Amino acid sequence: MTHVLSIEGVRAAYGKVTVLHGIDLYMAPGENIGLFGPNGHGKTTLLRVISGLMAPSAGKVVFEGEDITRERPPVIVTKGLVQSQQGNTLFGDMGVAETLEMAAFTRPARARAKQSLEQVYDLFPRLAERGPQTAKTLSGGERQMLSIGASLMCAPRLLLLDEPTLGLSPKLKEELAVALKEISVSVPVIVVEQDVELLLSLADRLYLIEHGEVEREIGQENALDHQEIMEMYFGEQSA
Repeated sequence: MTHVLSIEGVRAAYGKVTVLHGIDLYMAPGENIGLFGPNGHGKTTLLRVISGLMAPSAGKVVFEGEDITRERPPVIVTKGLVQSQQGNTLFGDMGVAETLEMAAFTRPARARAKQSLEQVYDLFPRLAERGPQTAKTLSGGERQMLSIGASLMCAPRLLLLDEPTLGLSPKLKEELAVALKEISVSVPVIVVEQDVELLLSLADRLYLIEHGEVEREIGQENALDHQEIMEMYFGEQSA
């Protein structure tokens, strides 16, 4: 069986500081993956390596059977592997509709741009209402919706999400969680997220990342509940 994604012995560093220490993980067809663990332990760096935004110092990234380790980000996006950035990285002076239109820049994305736009507006009706507004005038939650919507316009075959609900109000977080669950039915996702309930609702398997290594893999055969995962984050005192 060809995995959707295989990470094989990936190491990565910022200057002389090594952040990833030989990460191995995989994603099988038909499943969603969650990454969790303490802040600053390599989760975001791993997503950057997968999407080509950072070159690893060792190891391989294999997407749908093809080694993409040294490919540039635009090429990786063209292949269907797309990372949704935080909403605050959008072009602030660009309108909502313009941002979504621009995001469909690859040939596969242009071919289905109309359907993708309908999907985005169905998922996020607020974006349809704010078409001419510039990104900098949107709320934090709306900017996050726009960022995810732009990623969907790229016609992803695999979507990477880095803490999509970070900093959102409980109401907006709940609204976004509903959309993410709907997205994950049709597009496989890898999610980095601190909200344990959201991770458990989205992911078929979880990887605990600590000190730049996979400390534990959690699947159906060794499933953990919310409290057990919280204790991994914060220690036994969280009980």
